[in-house]
Amino acid sequence: MNQNHPNKKAPIRRITISIPELLAQKMDKIIQERGFPNRSQGIADIIEEQFVESQEEQNATMAGTIILVYDASKAGLLQKIDRIERIHIPEVISSQRVLLEGDFILEVVLVQGPVQTLRKITDRLITCKGVSSGRLHLTPKLIPPVHTRY
Repeated sequence: MNQNHPNKKAPIRRITISIPELLAQKMDKIIQERGFPNRSQGIADIIEEQFVESQEEQNATMAGTIILVYDASKAGLLQKIDRIERIHIPEVISSQRVLLEGDFILEVVLVQGPVQTLRKITDRLITCKGVSSGRLHLTPKLIPPVHTRY
């Protein structure tokens, strides 16, 4: 990927691979379900996803989202989540809470920073009592600076 010139297309390399028929059928189904116009784009996306996951072990800076589902009726849970996000204010860009059925909330937290730090923030959030599910999704693309400091 040519990150130095985002408006220019990166060079493309053609490769040929051989995979078992059943795996090819599963791959084609996923590519079709996700709406990719062709196999090449679908496979490139899958490979990039795997590359991002492998980079998680490094101290690379990435942007991402932390997705949480939790029970807001649990005493002190909202305050604990807010406290964790405030402690990590340099990495937490914003958050959006959506009310679900019952007392459940879906929260999406936009983050950017060193992957190891983002993983720790996610772990702290998803291990709070009352959080039923959570996941960190990363991308190597970065959020441009909103303002510069003097």
